[in-house]
Amino acid sequence: MRRYARTLVAVALATTVVSGTAGWVSGNAQRAVTGPPPGTASWRADHTLGRELPDPERATPAEVADFFRGLSAPDQQALAVRHPLVVGNLDGAPVELRIRANARALKAAHDPRYAHLAEDPRRRILAFDPRGRGQVAEVFGDLATARRVSVVVPGSDIDAGTFDRTTDVYGTPAGMAKSLYARTGPGTAVIAWAGYTTPVGLGPDAATGTLAEAGSTRLARFTEGLAAAGVPVTTVFCHSYGSVVCGLAASRLHIADLVVLGSPGMRADHVSGLRTGARVWAAKDPGDWIGKVPHIEFAGLGHGADPASPDFGARRVPADDAEGHTGYFAPGTKSLRAFAAIAEGVNAGGVNAA
Repeated sequence: MRRYARTLVAVALATTVVSGTAGWVSGNAQRAVTGPPPGTASWRADHTLGRELPDPERATPAEVADFFRGLSAPDQQALAVRHPLVVGNLDGAPVELRIRANARALKAAHDPRYAHLAEDPRRRILAFDPRGRGQVAEVFGDLATARRVSVVVPGSDIDAGTFDRTTDVYGTPAGMAKSLYARTGPGTAVIAWAGYTTPVGLGPDAATGTLAEAGSTRLARFTEGLAAAGVPVTTVFCHSYGSVVCGLAASRLHIADLVVLGSPGMRADHVSGLRTGARVWAAKDPGDWIGKVPHIEFAGLGHGADPASPDFGARRVPADDAEGHTGYFAPGTKSLRAFAAIAEGVNAGGVNAA
């Protein structure tokens, strides 16, 4: 009976503590953005090429890639002009075409939430979905020449408006990706991927896996689409609640390395439960408040074992100077140096398997 009471206390504490990147604030229930991109109905009705276009909801990324390979450059561009929100979010479409389509969609949005993304023509936006709180992916580097491509998956409280906020920079996907890219050598590229509906603040969303389940499907399809377009992802970095997303997606990610940092859990008791052939790495700063989260999973609450614990079986990344929950990508830290080595595909100095 006493053990059962302790479990209930741990579960209650989990609902009080787990909040991704936001800290101690109240949360609001979120509805995951799912389904095909905006403008799909118009896309489906377009027969100007004399044939049906691949259905964004049913076509696989490989089928989408095959379709675009059969089009001339002018026909590709014409589709991007007529249907920028579809082409810009269509997994399997050529990456440069997606970037051009999203630049057009952002300019047409006329929404102050996205103005900062549209103002700088040098920004390379690989995905832009204005539904809900807005979802964005941005490329740092050249995907056409990169030998190694990394994707950064953020945690709670991230959307189009906070994607690249100027406060708490290394807690944002753009800040993390930009820092990693600056540290890695030539031949790499990094994608900041805020492509799922994240929890807001503290609440049931952050303590359960509902949003992570939806996010894992979107992440797996996103990486599958890049591979189909000739840009295979080699490494995925997952921060905070993003590591729950990555844990659920792990078996569907065809990557070399999976790295979690400041993780509340990956919905697995051991690295073998992830069912992935990737090397799994974990980093946790001793001062990270995520360490106060009970690593349990009970009646759908909590996210399971601590990936940074020796028993989990992940390779450990040194992170004792990360200074809290959002400092893992800060310049000069041991964790960033190790992340860069992993992203480059070399033996990360000082990183030992647990």
